[in-house]
Parts: sequence; structure tokens; C-alpha cells
Amino acid sequence: MENDLYLPVVGEAAGGEGAEEFGRGSIFFVGNATVVIRYAGFTILTDPNFLHAGDHVHLGYGLRSRRLKDPAVEIEDLPPLDLVVLSHLHGDHFDRVAEQKLDKRLPIVTTPHAARYLEGKGFRPPVALKTWESVAVRKGEGRLRVTAMPGTHGPGFLGKVLPPVMGSMLEFGSAGDDGARLRLYITGDTLVHERLRAIPERYPEIDLALMHLGGTRILGIYVTMDAKQGVEALRIANPRTALPIHYDDYEVMKSPLEDFKKAVAEAGLEDRVRYLVRGEAYEFDVVAGFGR
Repeated sequence: MENDLYLPVVGEAAGGEGAEEFGRGSIFFVGNATVVIRYAGFTILTDPNFLHAGDHVHLGYGLRSRRLKDPAVEIEDLPPLDLVVLSHLHGDHFDRVAEQKLDKRLPIVTTPHAARYLEGKGFRPPVALKTWESVAVRKGEGRLRVTAMPGTHGPGFLGKVLPPVMGSMLEFGSAGDDGARLRLYITGDTLVHERLRAIPERYPEIDLALMHLGGTRILGIYVTMDAKQGVEALRIANPRTALPIHYDDYEVMKSPLEDFKKAVAEAGLEDRVRYLVRGEAYEFDVVAGFGR
């Protein structure tokens, strides 16, 4: 299933220099799973989490966790946004700051579970996607398709009680393109599971990947990828370049970034991974043969 979403062109993006940028893009790391993606005239926010160090989030069933790191910017300092992509409804991915301060007219693409909650809080009815469903977004000459990827937040009973999670495939192009100029995969808070192997079967060429790591543990059980699973997921999806995020912001995260760096080096994949600190942007050029 695919829905169409048209974003009216506003402000500086209405025309002139910089209206649609197809040759260059960037990914700005705010912290945790929150990034700002800018490409093809779109500005996209993922998993908005703007609590400060020392604040607590509720993870359900009486569980909570303290934030250890401040976000790189405040929510008020974000650029004008076109779209929010939300992997799931957990307090470290959509917090009380976002609920209070995000423009409720913003389009949000997320799971059916999260969409029901957000609509009940007065947000514009979100686009609710089940696995492999898509929404096509247009803005000026820019074209974007967001497709929900399979995700599993926890094994066994935890997978049934934790919020449903989705990964996302973002395919960017222009009005005259037959295919995608750029494919960006966001893992979401998933563990490695068999359904992940269907992703490279459908998308054999992925340009960029944002990988949710951290080895988050609830009741002593992993519910996000640790270093070992992160390397396995990197091999499965096989992106040209991967950027690890979501790894040391909360107390429940038990697998530090250094463990992933070591595992990547041991696997001989150092040339495939770029590491960002909060407040840093990864800038990329999209040339012939970069995107598909």
C-alpha cells in the first residue's frame, strides 16, 4: 500500500538558489536516535528526544531510565521541518518536550500504535505504516518515499509487551527520476532477526544507514543491538556507509560505542562506518552512481 502526501513549498524553498538540493546532503546528529536529515529540498527529523542530562524517561511497566547526555541543540533551535519519522513510541524517542513543543501540524510517519497515541494528543493525523507499506512525499521537484522496514524490539515475551517498532527506508529523487538518487536506511530499535534479511533482497543497494545501537537492556535482556549484533546488521544491510547512533544517552544502554568500533575493526569494516559526535554533521555528495 502506498499513500501520497504533498507538502506545499514554503519560505525560501519556494524557489531560487537552494530550492532543491540534489547534489549534496547532510545528517546532523542531535543525540540518541535524533538526527536532522537534509536532502532533495527536504528537512526531516527522526525520533525527537530533547530531554536533558539528569531527566528521566518512562519505558513502561514502571521502568524508567535517566538521560546521561544533553542533546546538541534545543527543539526551539531546529530548522523549519517538513516531516518527522518516528520509529516507535518510547520516551527516549518521542519525549514530553516533543509532545509539548513540536508543531502539531507537522506530518509524522510512524507505526499504527504510535499514530493512535499522537492523534489523541492533538497532532495532525500521522501516516501509519505497517511493514513494507509506503508513503510518497512531494515537495517542489523533490520526491521522497518512506517505507516501513521490519523491526523487532525484544525477544519472546518482551517483543509482545514493548511498543511495536519499525525501521524506515527513505528513497529520495526528483520529479524526472525513474529510480532513487539516494537510499537511506534507518534501523529503528531492532534486534537482528530473520526478517532483516528481506531488506537487502528488496533493496540490494543502500547508500547510507543510521544504526540504532547501545545494547539497551530491560530486565537484563537486550532490546537494541549491541556491538556484535550491530556488525551483523551492517553485514546484512550492506550499506555503502553506516552511521551509528543511539548508543550512550541512557543508563539502560550497556554496550558503549567503543565496543562497536572494536567489533567493526575486527570485522575489517572500518572503511564502511563514520562516527559522529553530537552537534556534528555528516555531509555527503550524491554523484552519478551514488544513489540508485
